[in-house]
Amino acid sequence: MGTLDWSQCPAVESVPGRVSGAWVFKGTRMPVQTVFANLEAGMSPQEITEVFDVTLDEIQAVLHFAVQSLEKAPTPAP
Repeated sequence: MGTLDWSQCPAVESVPGRVSGAWVFKGTRMPVQTVFANLEAGMSPQEITEVFDVTLDEIQAVLHFAVQSLEKAPTPAP
């Protein structure tokens, strides 16, 4: 599986010089990766909003984008 083209997600941005150009939520320094790492660790989206400077709508937008992108990804040949 390749990487997602986050440039197509309206909730995030990559700014050279900000967090080393990582994809972050617009207007923040919070990397998108932080959401996935914390979900993997067992946190709920609501818990993430309580700990980090991000809204539930922003988290849902990123998750929706990831799901939609993965559904469109070509299936690798066996």
